[in-house]
Amino acid sequence: MSFGHRLSVLVLFLVSISNGQRDPLDNFCRLHGHSTTIVDREMIIDGGFVNWAPISAESTNYTSTWLKSGHLDDSNDGFPRQFKLDKNETVPSTVGGVLWADEANKIVYQYGGEYGNGKPEDFRLWSYDVAYKIWNISNVSTSDTRRASWGAGAVDQDKGIGYYYGGWLTNASVPGYNSRTVLKNMLVYDMLGNSFRNQSGPDDVPRAEGVMLYIPAGDSGLLVYFGGIQTPFNNNTVVASPMTDIYIYDIANVLWYKQTASGDDIPGNRRRFCAGAAWAEDRSSYNIYLFGGASIGEGVGYGDVWVLSLPSFKWIKFWPREGDGEGKTFPHHSLSCDVIGNSQMIIMGGHFTNITDCDVPTIQGQHGLDLGKSNAENAKWAKFDPKLTTYKVPSEIAQTIGGGASGGATVLAPTSGWADRDLQTLLGRQYTPTTRTPTRSLPSSTGAASTPSNSGSSGPSKATIGGAVGGGVGGLLLLVAVGVGICTWRRKKRSRPKSPPPPPELHSQPMSPLMPNETKIPSASPSQMVYASSHPSHYTLTPQGMSPLPSPESAWSPHGNAAPAYPGSPGQTVYAAPVAYSYPHSRSPSDHSHYYHPSMHSSPGPPHTHSPTVAVQELPTIRSPAGFNAEPQMQSLDPSRSESWFAQNPPRDAGNGAA
Repeated sequence: MSFGHRLSVLVLFLVSISNGQRDPLDNFCRLHGHSTTIVDREMIIDGGFVNWAPISAESTNYTSTWLKSGHLDDSNDGFPRQFKLDKNETVPSTVGGVLWADEANKIVYQYGGEYGNGKPEDFRLWSYDVAYKIWNISNVSTSDTRRASWGAGAVDQDKGIGYYYGGWLTNASVPGYNSRTVLKNMLVYDMLGNSFRNQSGPDDVPRAEGVMLYIPAGDSGLLVYFGGIQTPFNNNTVVASPMTDIYIYDIANVLWYKQTASGDDIPGNRRRFCAGAAWAEDRSSYNIYLFGGASIGEGVGYGDVWVLSLPSFKWIKFWPREGDGEGKTFPHHSLSCDVIGNSQMIIMGGHFTNITDCDVPTIQGQHGLDLGKSNAENAKWAKFDPKLTTYKVPSEIAQTIGGGASGGATVLAPTSGWADRDLQTLLGRQYTPTTRTPTRSLPSSTGAASTPSNSGSSGPSKATIGGAVGGGVGGLLLLVAVGVGICTWRRKKRSRPKSPPPPPELHSQPMSPLMPNETKIPSASPSQMVYASSHPSHYTLTPQGMSPLPSPESAWSPHGNAAPAYPGSPGQTVYAAPVAYSYPHSRSPSDHSHYYHPSMHSSPGPPHTHSPTVAVQELPTIRSPAGFNAEPQMQSLDPSRSESWFAQNPPRDAGNGAA
């Protein structure tokens, strides 16, 4: 074999094991279990699972090791154009975590999630610097904090505080953790004070896989939580957290409230859905839009849109409704929702339980919900409009709560009455968050650094970049260089022995004026770099969901961990491990908790042995999320035996992307 041929083979081999073998944008098919947030007109997308085409019942869930961004003002077919950002394998890539955004300082903090590409590590708080495009590690004390997954995250931008309620502790998120525990407390991270603390939940019931959102009401803002699963019986039973049970957290007074919601119809109990909030111009109503979700127990899940309107605590079906002209919906879960400009919500990705097509790959699985139907077609599903910044209460909501497009709601109390009069008072108060100024120097449009509000927080003196190195491209070049060096050395070894040439140095990254109390981390040398592989640890996607999981007592395994079973596929059910713990409860910060404290062990379990299959369906190429009937006729998965749903059910105005 000639030298050139051998070199070609080596290069191809190196490429095959590099993370650049498949591109998350050019080869996009599906993304689910990821985290998103918005900072400085830029959507940040991190982690999750990816599926490569073609999709089948045996498709593999690969951990997405990429960090991506989509600038809201740069359009690609009506949605933010996405780009890859630097992220090397030192930075965790998890599934079921959250991103806390510090919009004033243009920093995104990464918390929670399960490792899918390797054994979990002890928790450290990583952050991505949106302004300087580099990763850092905070030196905040995390000895009493563990990484949870599939909890509910929210941010109070006014005070710079991140919240995370409930979730799971498993051996996929905590090293050596041999149980599967649902949590009952709320973890609080002070971004400015750089500290964690525990805050009690609304009661002693552990919960996970619901949603929590911030609304500007009360004395200093409120958090609203609902949905998901809970373990209320102090035994091994996992049940739904009813969609009528709404939990409100008063940020100013550190108190929880519970209120019962009602409606002509109530959304089905669900988990791993997503939601976003918008409010009327006069704040007479706060409307929380939810989409999708997995079933709890058997079922294919949901592909519908509901609105929870406050303070009426009314559930309102938003889509599909009679007259929408829609056929079936395609259920999916583990997706993300981001509200932009109090007017539009970008719904991204999700795990589809019974279809095998890619999720609009040209726009990376993005779908646009116009919350106030402010587009020219008065449609609910539409392309993203970066200039739209006003919210009009749609008629579907106004006809239930009264008033009109600009507000004026007349139904201002729940049908069942107030569980606590203080909650009525809080929801009647409008809170206007302050415009927080940055506490560090930031680059301006002219390239000069802005002046921070606290000079003691600026400058790089207390921190340097952490893990800020090039990922896929740098790794591939380094591997190729090493391969060339090896081949050259072997060819010349007999005549003139030499050491192989050193690998090229990586380009240095700019220093950023970081937040205070961030640790100084040496930049890794080329020999210390670890690059993502195209063969990460993976899970097998079966018609029932994830591959069978080990017992809660088993040690971590790269091919099956003690994480909650992937929900929502036909025949999937849940159960809980039998061990339970009880801890005292208080309505103030939890002094008895030494870490993000568990209260009992429970977990979804293995699927049923029967596995109904469904016909292959195609996703419509319109902006509405694809869906499927909740009770499909069971057929073969053979594509040759089924016709395209899109061909049988062409959407209205499919050519221009309108719903």
